[in-house]
Amino acid sequence: MSDTEQPEKRGWFRRLKDGLSRTSSRIAEGIGAIFTKRKLDAATLEELETLLIQADLGVATAETLVEGLRRERFGQEVSPEEVREHLAREIAKILQPVARPIALERRPHVVLVVGVNGSGKTTTIGKLARNWRAEGKRVVIAAGDTFRAAAVEQLQVWGERAGVPVIAGAPGADAAGLAFDALQRARADGADVLVIDTAGRLQNKAGLMEELRKIVRVLKKLDPDAPHDCVLVLDATVGQNAHQQVEIFKDMVGVTGLAMTKLDGTAKGGVVVALAERFGLPVYAVGVGETADDLRAFDATVFARSLMGLEPIR
Repeated sequence: MSDTEQPEKRGWFRRLKDGLSRTSSRIAEGIGAIFTKRKLDAATLEELETLLIQADLGVATAETLVEGLRRERFGQEVSPEEVREHLAREIAKILQPVARPIALERRPHVVLVVGVNGSGKTTTIGKLARNWRAEGKRVVIAAGDTFRAAAVEQLQVWGERAGVPVIAGAPGADAAGLAFDALQRARADGADVLVIDTAGRLQNKAGLMEELRKIVRVLKKLDPDAPHDCVLVLDATVGQNAHQQVEIFKDMVGVTGLAMTKLDGTAKGGVVVALAERFGLPVYAVGVGETADDLRAFDATVFARSLMGLEPIR
């Protein structure tokens, strides 16, 4: 890593660590209380498992992590720092296979973005577009959530900031037709990426499912492989309810990966680990704030150490 990259990486680690502080403080304080001058016995391990479940790591993940600690250190005195280091290593191993950014392999690479209203979907699209634009990519955004004027306006603000065209229709316009026009425009402009926002109204699940499937059908008329990625945006503050959202959107449309938002607003950051263990879907990006710099590609080791309130490995 170059000298210029090191401060940048450390800066992001600090923001992620600060963002996850509500989760990591709860875990660290709990571990500190459990392991103060105690040997690793069955009661200690049971307390640790309960703590990890309460931090939304999920029952299966908590059992796996505790069993590993049992095998290595049962009957020995172990410090809170040793427990946190052990957990960080094991969590990083769980997360490593899913830490994969979106690979832009087509031109234009079509990214369909789905998620419930309020999950941070529109903001995530704006941040992704800005980050790709900063890398020199040509980006087009389609404001496909045609029923929410606020979503369209928000995307237009992001588009103006990043110098990215935003294709929008009249309120209530056909989202599939808009997506079709946007892909034609992206091709004509020689764009590298087309990002398509979608509605997230789960009150009428059947209607939303049909709308999403229609968008996919229409895109395939222009490109049989489109969309090349389908990103599900999840609000980390919903905790275990995120599992249900993954199930619903997997049924509706072929989700290829996740973007986790609002990790700075929750003590439930462990849900990222539970989702990785259960679904194995790539985690494309994580967000810990409102600015474009607060959404970054997911790094398993950085996340695991931040979750345990540990400093980066030098």
